[in-house]
Amino acid sequence: MAPAPTFRQLFGRAPEVAAEARGRANLIGEHTDYSGGFVLPVPLPLLTRVELHPRRDRQVRVHSVQMGATGRFVLGRAARPSRWIRYVWAATEVAGRRPLSGFDARIDSSIPAGAGLASSAALLVALLRAFRAAFRWRLPDAQLALLAHQAESDFVGVPVGVMDPLVASLGRPGWALFLDTTSLEVEQVRLPAGFGLAVLDSGIRHRLVEGRYRLRRRQCEAAARALGVPRLGVLSLDALPQVAALGAPLARRARHVVTENARVLEAVSALRAGDLESLGTLFDASHRSLRDDFRVSVPAVNALVDLARNAPGVLGARMTGGGFGGSIVVLGRLPGLRSAMERVIADYRRRVGRRGQVLLPE
Repeated sequence: MAPAPTFRQLFGRAPEVAAEARGRANLIGEHTDYSGGFVLPVPLPLLTRVELHPRRDRQVRVHSVQMGATGRFVLGRAARPSRWIRYVWAATEVAGRRPLSGFDARIDSSIPAGAGLASSAALLVALLRAFRAAFRWRLPDAQLALLAHQAESDFVGVPVGVMDPLVASLGRPGWALFLDTTSLEVEQVRLPAGFGLAVLDSGIRHRLVEGRYRLRRRQCEAAARALGVPRLGVLSLDALPQVAALGAPLARRARHVVTENARVLEAVSALRAGDLESLGTLFDASHRSLRDDFRVSVPAVNALVDLARNAPGVLGARMTGGGFGGSIVVLGRLPGLRSAMERVIADYRRRVGRRGQVLLPE
């Protein structure tokens, strides 16, 4: 395969700035962020890089290495671009009154799109970081993350929660980001010695703009209204009898959010104590809840979780991300985790017929 074209080959000059943002794996706290709950993601070594040079006009030219294509649009025009270039357009739309001209940009990423590892949030945060550097924006990291969230939810049209851009902007390698999505308070929690995390891509791509993700969010909102609370994230385990009275499917959706919220708090305590066995048990319980109550997993992902859970040295496994495909996270002991996961992927290919891959450990 021919090497990807450089910025200079594409645009005839060197980039003026470059910026990066990492993907994430959510240790636990799935589908709780848009319900005002707790989440516990970690940044990954997989990242998106944006190289950019401002122009003196309103033209925007962007090349995506992964797409092998260059997209174009003009700042300020009403027409919304389609496909992947829409994310770049969305980032420009949230600039507000901040200085912004046209630009040339090159995007490269090691985060697989549709794998449930927040590739879109990493792209938006990297773009906004590049704008901040090129156009001298005075913008703190937390506010930058909120602009990225606005870009994806309001302009791309995907009703995501705030977790992904916040961990892309604030996450630190070797630490988990404990986030209260109602108050937006964050705490960095150090990963303990012996903590081994694997990320396995199922090979099944999800599309969160499709109706199933939106439906789950609407069901959570309907359950909160029926229970008389602003969001399900304010409820404790004491509310489970009232949740059960809602009837299907709202009871199942709300039960997942309430119990998952409690699992995040337990997981934070387990990390602080270095109790990996308890954390693995919480991983397993989270996956069962996502599979049975929230119903956002699929058979192939369930099979991958089961195979990983039974591998030597593994303490727990669960799907991560929005669901309906994507990746799983596996908690295990180092060393030997990579080789164990390679065997899991080989078994997965034989039994399920999908070409999954080990993304982490690298």
